[in-house]
Amino acid sequence: MHRSPRLAILLCAPLILLIGGLVLYPFLTSLYLATLNKSETRFVGLGNYVFLFKRDTFWMVVRQSLLFTVTAVILKTALGFFLALQINNLPVPRQRLWRGLFIIPWVMPAALSTLGWLWLFEPTLGVFNAILARLGGPHVPWLSQPGWARFSVILVNVWIGTPFFMIMFLAGLKSIADELYEAAALDGATALQRLRFITLPMIRNIMAITVLFSTIATFANFDIVRVLTMGGPHDTTHLFGSYAFNLGIESGDIPLGASVSLFMFPILAALAVLILRSVRRNVREGR
Repeated sequence: MHRSPRLAILLCAPLILLIGGLVLYPFLTSLYLATLNKSETRFVGLGNYVFLFKRDTFWMVVRQSLLFTVTAVILKTALGFFLALQINNLPVPRQRLWRGLFIIPWVMPAALSTLGWLWLFEPTLGVFNAILARLGGPHVPWLSQPGWARFSVILVNVWIGTPFFMIMFLAGLKSIADELYEAAALDGATALQRLRFITLPMIRNIMAITVLFSTIATFANFDIVRVLTMGGPHDTTHLFGSYAFNLGIESGDIPLGASVSLFMFPILAALAVLILRSVRRNVREGR
């Protein structure tokens, strides 16, 4: 009975149906909608993409999404790894305390915490500009100037996402045997050498999977942009998710919005294949 494939399929059936209903069906529906005209009465094939590729706004969204994702993931990786190292070196009771404090931004609803940041960035009564005014600094247009608006969106994403990296990296650090560090210390290895030749190689698979998950979530981010800037100023902070919502829901062109959302799929699929193939190769080689 333990080897029966029918039993395995039967036990997995509820989860398969759930995934099919929440993921596969919307995906196939989006594929179908992306081939229709605005009124959804005529098949246009790749006509929506031909239209999008001629729009400067679309390519600005592509560049902005890539900039946002790459910058935010790199910062979250660096900060998460730094925090994980610091917490791992603390006594166990203090580890629980700091782990609980640092994870708060991640477990809070993103829209709610972003609303708090919106109040901080408020140009006239916001805390940040009030502090700058007290220090004699300049008035910063956090959300009304394209450069500062992009910076603000990335900052909020890093604040929300860094705890996820910290927890994942901390779990990886806990799996490394203390004997490895002790043996390296006896051989005269410095702290930097132990980090390079023991810590990083031992947790690189966890780091790769974490970066993959975060890249997918960051690339498709919606709530931060929607609450903080609504894509402004002049569409300079739109990401694929918010731009698809703007076209499909606010402008009433559902097929065009579906086309924008599907543009992410091949990019993320290629990234997932590359990272998972690297992880699989490392596992086979025992690294």
